[in-house]
Amino acid sequence: MITAKVYKKIKTYKGNTELLVDAQFPAQSVTRVYGSSGSGKTTFLKILAGLITPDRGTIQVKDTYWLDIGKKINWKPQQRRAGFVFQDYALFPNMTVQEHLQYATADQQLITRLLKIGKMESFGLHKPQQLSGGQQQRLAILRALALKPALLLLDEAFSALDDDLRESLITELKIILKEFGTTTIIVSHHLQETAGFADRSLKIEQEK
Repeated sequence: MITAKVYKKIKTYKGNTELLVDAQFPAQSVTRVYGSSGSGKTTFLKILAGLITPDRGTIQVKDTYWLDIGKKINWKPQQRRAGFVFQDYALFPNMTVQEHLQYATADQQLITRLLKIGKMESFGLHKPQQLSGGQQQRLAILRALALKPALLLLDEAFSALDDDLRESLITELKIILKEFGTTTIIVSHHLQETAGFADRSLKIEQEK
């Protein structure tokens, strides 16, 4: 179980607003996070990952606090080891597909399996600029999975995939995430994108 109670003032293109989340995420669940543009969905994922610090709040994972502003507890991102897929993918331009996965894990069997899951077996020596947008997106997902994360954070992670590829990937993701015991939170504007994947939903509304 992950329990997050966080508050942060944020600036958006609409002006200043407030992010306020009080939610629980059961172990191994998949939660779709949605809401209006500028409500703070991506900011919330970055708070969970340790990339942004909220103004106040706590994040508790099982019996351990990753974050407690009042007690000055704030685990670094590498301590949390959350897998994160950014909207811009955050790939390394000088690394091949294979090297991206090797950067995350030394388990070659796992790398081979991930390449098969992402249908990227023939792209191992390709660098990001040689890949399509959908291929880059799949690589970002595979790299996050290579960490065997306890928490997987996906920010519009299926947006560049066609329907058939997305459905195939979701089928494989459900299997491997269950094996890893991973809790997943995915930001998506479109319900259809997460059909058959997310089993829960959380709406983040803009606070004024």
